[in-house]
Amino acid sequence: MDGEPNVATAAARPVSPISAAMLAALVGVRALPAGELAAIAGMSPPAASAHLAKLTDGGLLTVEREGRHRYYRLAGPGVASALESLACLVGQPIRPGAMRAPKARALRHARTCYDHLAGELGVAVAMALESRGLVAATEGKRLDVTPAGTAWFAAVLGIDTAGLKPGRHGIACRCLDWTERCHHLAGPLGTRLLQRCCDLGWLARTPRPRVVQLTGRGRDGLREQLGLRVPVA
Repeated sequence: MDGEPNVATAAARPVSPISAAMLAALVGVRALPAGELAAIAGMSPPAASAHLAKLTDGGLLTVEREGRHRYYRLAGPGVASALESLACLVGQPIRPGAMRAPKARALRHARTCYDHLAGELGVAVAMALESRGLVAATEGKRLDVTPAGTAWFAAVLGIDTAGLKPGRHGIACRCLDWTERCHHLAGPLGTRLLQRCCDLGWLARTPRPRVVQLTGRGRDGLREQLGLRVPVA
């Protein structure tokens, strides 16, 4: 679908309280998996899938697939505005619960996703790279490295972006983070970035599978180079 969804057309279709609850849960949240939306609605995954399919077909939701998971998000800013008229049906938007256990917090804070950095730290780094114009979004999930980015990666991390072998989505792409509901950096550049952060002592591997730890050196480096103020977990 191009541009803002036709909210008027979609809103003309009947929306059940169950569907409204799932829509309300997505207000202010980047994306939620189908299973979590089913739990919010208090129904089985197959039943929730039927509601989600109708909302997607009606132009209120978009779906993104990552592996075996399906993540749903509002189709555009206009949908959130239209949902205000449904507030009387569902009350306040529902927010997903925080990961409170120490092991879960560490996994959420910084971890590997296949061969690249994920979690709160991975998302923060990806957002900083985009906001500073070092990478730029193009079609689909693909990210292009800008001229400024080429110079930055070489000077700061010692990465020759021109020498990276492109993958299916080029040398850099977005990957949806399952805890943060937004994207971190993947692709050959994401792989090399994780490697170099470990080589430079910015990140340290831990005995726990997938969990990585931001070091004091890494905290200082991210603050100086990307303006990030990330506490050491």
